[in-house]
Amino acid sequence: MSTVSGDEHAVVPPAFAGRRWLMPSAVLKELDPDGERPGRRPRRTARDWLVDFSCFGVAVIIGLVGADAVTSNPHVPDALARLDQAIGAVACAAVWLRRRWPVGLAVAMLPVGLVSDTAGGTCVIALFTLAVHRPFRYIAWVGGANIALIPLYFWIRPDPELPYLVTVLIFVLMTAVVVASGMVVRSKRQLVLSFQDRARRAATEARLRAEQAQRLAREAIAREMHDVLAHRLTLLSVHAGALEFRPDAPREEVARAAGVIRESAHEALQDLREIIGVLRAGEQDDTGRPQPTLAALDALVAESREAGMKVLLDARVTDPAAVPASIGRTAYRITQEGLTNARKHAPGTEVTVSVEGAPGEGLTVTVRNPAPEGEVTPVPGSGQGLIGLTERASLAGGRLEHGPEPSGGFGVRAWLPWA
Repeated sequence: MSTVSGDEHAVVPPAFAGRRWLMPSAVLKELDPDGERPGRRPRRTARDWLVDFSCFGVAVIIGLVGADAVTSNPHVPDALARLDQAIGAVACAAVWLRRRWPVGLAVAMLPVGLVSDTAGGTCVIALFTLAVHRPFRYIAWVGGANIALIPLYFWIRPDPELPYLVTVLIFVLMTAVVVASGMVVRSKRQLVLSFQDRARRAATEARLRAEQAQRLAREAIAREMHDVLAHRLTLLSVHAGALEFRPDAPREEVARAAGVIRESAHEALQDLREIIGVLRAGEQDDTGRPQPTLAALDALVAESREAGMKVLLDARVTDPAAVPASIGRTAYRITQEGLTNARKHAPGTEVTVSVEGAPGEGLTVTVRNPAPEGEVTPVPGSGQGLIGLTERASLAGGRLEHGPEPSGGFGVRAWLPWA
């Protein structure tokens, strides 16, 4: 579908794109409701002017035929014939009001058509216009009244050439044809509007789907950024805090802490560059570092031990290489977040990491730490890590539970499907 100029949300059928003059103004108003100023009628298009002149010409021609018929009718006096022609002339001029007041003109033509043969063309045009521009209930009442008045009209003014019943039947059929023609035109217009409405809804749904996909992508990137950087920045915070509170620490400890800070800062910078690269390119760079899986768990534990943590790893997986990459990455992130939280909230304690599972049984990841001894200096944090991990495990088809242990420590337990 193409777009109407002046309104980026208005849709015009392809067959009429760039040729607005070929469409009725009433349809354009529905297609482009903001294109006209409020309270004003839509401007006539070239097609409207052509149709209006044609309707006026048809009304005049039928009026002339009716004026000739009423003049030659012996049952009609001359004075009544002249009055008939005057009323018909006014009725023909009223054709130009059919767009503004279709119902009023059609109702007004009921008594006028009963007393004037010359106004017959205007009656037909008014009835057709009503069928085009208004719902069926209007045409049902007005059209029914027209049909009901036909026998009375020919009872008052019988046709000199045709029998009464034949004349009534012919005009009833003519009225039905006019009404049916108007309803066909209206149904075609409604079909165009329904296509336009369907196109608008499809565009809206596509935009909403795109926005939802963008939001989900942002959430995934935000979770990945938190999982990746929280671990590195916690190392920086803990060791920088140790240097701050222990300026008299032995030279070896200071050198080791500075080395951890330097290495963690370098790794955090590398991870941040990768995430920004994904944001810019829209997809993972093939030249970047591979995403961690379950095989990288040993390196994660070794890194934590080098940073001064006490970590006990109990890995009992029958076939680590067979673990799906997405499940292994989720298990890695869960372990990483558990170690990060233990380092922040229970420094100096021994953290136990347990990973076990087999194909068909699932993968179970548990990270536990006892309660810290003494008072712990609070480390700033958003508190969203475990919430994000719960959502990550749920998206993977598993579940995650976390909370205080009966012994006073804290535990994180997750189960992930392994088909």
